[in-house]
Amino acid sequence: MPREEFTFMLDDIVRAIALMLVFEGILPFVAPNRWREMAKVLSTIDEGSMRSIGLFSMVGGLLLLFIFR
Repeated sequence: MPREEFTFMLDDIVRAIALMLVFEGILPFVAPNRWREMAKVLSTIDEGSMRSIGLFSMVGGLLLLFIFR
């Protein structure tokens, strides 16, 4: 892989992480009490359900990337 392609790919990854951090920070900034309540509810979900949620989230994200890329 040429160095330019690697640098371009690394830029995309950094931008994606930055955008994720922006989205992740919106709810705690706008509604910190609601975010705290949601965190309490999430802490009661069993591990298998949490893994399923994570899997569906990853698959949904990949589908969106394929559709809009």
